[in-house]
Amino acid sequence: MNAKQAAGYRAAEWVEDGMIVGLGTGSTAYYAIEKIGLRVAEGLKIKAIATSKASEELAAKYDIPLIKSSEVKRLDIAIDGADEVDPDMALIKGGGGALLREKLVAINSDRFIVIADIGKMVARLGQFKLPIEIVPFCYEWTLEQLRNRYDIDFAMRMRDGGLYVTDNGNYIADAAFGSIEFPAQLSHELKMMTGVVDHGLFVDIAQTVVVGYDDGRTEVIEKKN
Repeated sequence: MNAKQAAGYRAAEWVEDGMIVGLGTGSTAYYAIEKIGLRVAEGLKIKAIATSKASEELAAKYDIPLIKSSEVKRLDIAIDGADEVDPDMALIKGGGGALLREKLVAINSDRFIVIADIGKMVARLGQFKLPIEIVPFCYEWTLEQLRNRYDIDFAMRMRDGGLYVTDNGNYIADAAFGSIEFPAQLSHELKMMTGVVDHGLFVDIAQTVVVGYDDGRTEVIEKKN
């Protein structure tokens, strides 16, 4: 069992009968969904909302019942990965392109559990480029606004020779901040910019982090009050 699988499988143990579950996106969330699916096959009765088309397809493969947001006010639990996790449980997410849906699900869950291999744990956020989701209309102007404000490199994410398009029909600019000393402040600043839909900084959202190690061990870290 590798580190990602260890973390994903451990987090899936928090899921209980009758829960409404948020299913994350990415290589670590894959294992959480897999384990939840195996438990469903054994008789676990839940309903879920997935954060991407890819996760919807994986849930369908394991016969995990999916519902729409109109059918529920809040989720009991959400489990998702992260690209970086700092000591205060602030995160960078969005490497898989699903940051907007992931944040919507996370903030509307009673408990948000982050799963990560030990390599994702950092002293300070920012070595991983920060994904920023922007609207396609006049995206060049939004990109220029970002560059003028922060004077760092912002690269449009590409795929198959063209601009990467999220499940929401938007683009992503990846920002090389290098070191983010005040993630809460940057989070607020970016949200206030016209043309920016959302970004991959998750601040004061996670309550639990499950860290996976290469030898299959896991460590559970809880948010300090």
